[in-house]
Order: sequence, then structure tokens, then C-alpha cells
Amino acid sequence: MRVSAMAAVTGLVLAACAQGTGGGGDAATDETTYDSTATLSGSLDVMGFGTDDEVATARVEHAEKALGDVKVSLTKGDLDIQQFLSAVAAGDPPELIYASRDQIGTFASRGAIIPLTTCIDGEGIRTEDFRDFALDQVTFDGEVYGIPEFSTIALTMANADLLAAAGKGIADVDGSSWEAISAANEAMHQGDGGSLSVIGYDSKMPEFFPLWAHANGADLLSADGRTAQLDDPKVVEALEWAVSIYDDQGGFPAVKALKDSADFFGSGNQFATGTLGAMPMEQWYINVLNDVSPDAPMVFDTLKDRQGQPFAFAGGSAWAIPAGTDNPAAACRWARAMTEVDAWMAAAEARKSARDAEGKPFTGLLTGNAAADEAVRDLVEPSGDETWDSAVAAMYEANENAVALPANPADNEFKAAWEDAVNRVLNGQAEPQASLEQAQEEAQAALDKAWADWDQKA
Repeated sequence: MRVSAMAAVTGLVLAACAQGTGGGGDAATDETTYDSTATLSGSLDVMGFGTDDEVATARVEHAEKALGDVKVSLTKGDLDIQQFLSAVAAGDPPELIYASRDQIGTFASRGAIIPLTTCIDGEGIRTEDFRDFALDQVTFDGEVYGIPEFSTIALTMANADLLAAAGKGIADVDGSSWEAISAANEAMHQGDGGSLSVIGYDSKMPEFFPLWAHANGADLLSADGRTAQLDDPKVVEALEWAVSIYDDQGGFPAVKALKDSADFFGSGNQFATGTLGAMPMEQWYINVLNDVSPDAPMVFDTLKDRQGQPFAFAGGSAWAIPAGTDNPAAACRWARAMTEVDAWMAAAEARKSARDAEGKPFTGLLTGNAAADEAVRDLVEPSGDETWDSAVAAMYEANENAVALPANPADNEFKAAWEDAVNRVLNGQAEPQASLEQAQEEAQAALDKAWADWDQKA
């Protein structure tokens, strides 16, 4: 959907960007003056963010106080990329957007958002507090285009009973030995004639492919965001192994069919029902499991690379100011207020109060801001349940060792290239080497064109 949305308006946006994407004489550029002591007025239309829980509500209330008389309007739901880019092209953008960090490079290269150097300086935003991986994701060609917030990182999650019955432990599925995972997968999965009843291990393909490549000592994209590395031998090896996990269980279709039948967010989830041995999964699933199946026989640990070192592959969100917006000062103030330590503490206290009232543990928040993470963690108290306390400890350890792909100007095309390559292999349409060689050509062509367009403008 994201790819088609981008394609639908690319020409329109590029044409608008060539003319400055203007929305009036005072529209936002990087030369806008920002002053953290100034009194603000006017309106602030925010696209892609809503107050759906106590964490969002507490932070919005904090930010609204910082904005004073500015009238704030929130458009709930994920950012509608087509609507946003069309608004930029028409010269009528919102004041602020809330986007996935992996979209920032593409938006920046097309002139849809502005660099935030003067915003950061004027509002005194403490970029040194942000996690390196989060800031790198919103830094394009040397300039920061987004203010990071929230992070998602994956942990190893497993059913302790299935592991024990197979004579295995969490160390066998933490990623430090792919051979051990394969053996645990063989021991735990159950099925006959293509009909699977228990998934031994789920390597979470295609979405976790970058994770497995990194665990094998390679990344899909160079650190400068200019060179695809999809045909690197270590990347090919990672794909071969991750797919073999499914082949050993009767093939990807059989695994997918059982996964799709699970009550993923309910009490009949695959861990509670004993139909999944282990998988890597984002940290937010800890709360889901604790809410709906607190007695499930769970065990958690960080993911390890093949050298046995803990790591996580991170994603997350960010605030960005569209080109041509009429109230960039209010947008910058909001981005600062929503991501500062005080805002996160207000959110954490609200979440902790809600969890305490339900008799459930507060498991912390991962904010993209190292100073805020440390402050919030002080509110996390031992629950007395080793299972969930170990999950929180693993989450924080993983967060300290997280990595991410760098910003680039062709994220959608690049991601489509490697996802298509993985899907071809999963569906039996191609072998890993050939599929990734095709993807390498497609991804590099997209990157070369996007960077050439940007370099010409810059």
C-alpha cells in the first residue's frame, strides 16, 4: 500500500518540490526562526497521531501546555502517505506529521519535509539524548529531518514447556547458534503430511530478514545509504537458513496457515495454546501476552548474533515538519515537548497507574531517547514473577544494543526489492542466490536514481 501510494503522487510531488512546495511567503524552510521562549499562536494540524491510550494522552496534554494558545488538531490513524504528499504538492500541508522513521529519508529527498537544524537549535532539542540508531534513521545526507520517538525492538520469546519437552532451553533458540535453532525446530514442530499442528520455530519471514542478515554479520544497505548489499554471500546465507526453518516443517504455506489461524491478540494465542515453540517478536507483545495469557509458560531473552552478542533490529516513529507549512514554530515546539524527558515521565506515570489499577506490572517504555529511557526505567518495579521480570530485563538489554538501517531516498523501492526477493523464495518461485541477485539490481537502480536526483537538487 505504501509503495502504490508513493507511486501515485511521485510526479506530482517532485514537480511541486522543484518549485519549492510553497504554501505562502512565511512557509516553513530551514531558515525559519525558532525561539524556545517565544509565545506562539495560530493552529497546529498534526497528521498521523491520536490520543488512543494514556501514554499518548499524557504527552499531548504536556505538549499542549507548552504551546499555550495554539489550537491543536490531531488526525488519528497511521499517516496517510498519499494524502500527505498530495497536500504538500498542493501547497496546503499539515503543520506536522508523525511518520515511521524509515520514511524520513524518502520524504526528505523529495522535498516533502524540511531539515530541522534551526528548529533543533532554536528550541534547544537535546539530540545528544537520542539513541544513535534512532537519530541515524532520521538523518539524511548529514542533516536531521525528524525528531525520533518510540522504538520497537525484537526479543526471543518461547514456550518453556515445549522447549523442556524437547530437551531444549532458551539458549538453543536465542540466535547464537543457527544450528541449535534448526535442531530445536526439528524437535519441537509437530505435523503430518503437510498439516502442521505445532510450529517449532518461526523465523518471521519476510519482515525479519534484515535482522537475520545482521545476525550473520551483514547489512542489506551500506552505512551511507547509497549501496545495496542484497547479494552479499552472508545475506544469501541468512536467507537460505531462515527459509530452511520453514522447509523443515513442511514449507512456508503450512506454517503460515497455522500462524494465520492463531488468536494472536487473545487468550488463544499460539504460546498459550502450545502451538508455537519460539520466535523473535517486538517488545510490545510482552504486554499483550501478560494481559491475555499471564499464566502461559513463557520464557524470554535477548536475540543474539552468531558471535553470541545481544542485539536488536530497531524501528520506530518520528516527528517531521512538512515543507510549506504555515506554523513551523508551533510544529517544532510540539516535537520538542512530545519527546522531552518530562513528557515521557508523565506518560510513564499514567501507564504505571493504569497497570497498577489492573494489578498488572508496568514494563516500561522504549522512547528513542536514552535519557528518558533511563528515567522511565526507575518506575519499573519487580513484579515478583521471574517470567515477566526477565522479559523486561531482556527488553532493556536489547534496546542498549539496537541497530537500524540508515536513511535513504528510495526506502519503499528498496524495501519492495528485498521483500519481493524473500517472498519469491518462500513461495518456491526462485532460489535464494538468484532471487537476491535480481533484487540487488532492482534496489541499486532505485537507489542510484534517487540519489542522483537528490545530488542534482542539492
